[in-house]
Amino acid sequence: MNFHFLPLVLLLMNPIPIFDFQPSADLRKWTVVNDGVMGGRSQSTLRLDQEGNGVFSGTVSLENNGGFASIRLDCGHLSVTNSQSLILKVRGDGKRYQFRIRARKNEYYSYIHYFETSGDWEEISLPLSEFYPTFRGRKLDLPNFSGNALEEIGILIGNKRQEDFRLLIDFVGVRKE
Repeated sequence: MNFHFLPLVLLLMNPIPIFDFQPSADLRKWTVVNDGVMGGRSQSTLRLDQEGNGVFSGTVSLENNGGFASIRLDCGHLSVTNSQSLILKVRGDGKRYQFRIRARKNEYYSYIHYFETSGDWEEISLPLSEFYPTFRGRKLDLPNFSGNALEEIGILIGNKRQEDFRLLIDFVGVRKE
């Protein structure tokens, strides 16, 4: 009896991919958005390394009221019903990053969750219920994320200091309950 139950449990524990970086991954689905949209001078890129990992890297500049670099992925309409967490497999540079989600692309605000990197490869779990709404760096007086779908995900660095950064990304997914 437990023989049939065990594979289902293992399946539910494994994350479901949103984007799996690999040598053949199409990065044209991602958009780089830096503070240049507001006159800033930060620069960043997203590329694949030889192993097929995404490399989000660049320089955050505070010049001209700048201070952030980001990447975004249009998910279409991605169901997260019964999902517990977003899962990232990353190797950072010891810096703090922000994971951003939008239930609808036309919403003026995003839901965010910060994550720290250690310099080693790690799997980071970000509970969806802990994502809170912000607009231009200010927390909004709205409930935390409780939606059933995502239309956009992203990663942002903006630690209020000028700095170089480099984040390797292997995988972004969701883990069901």
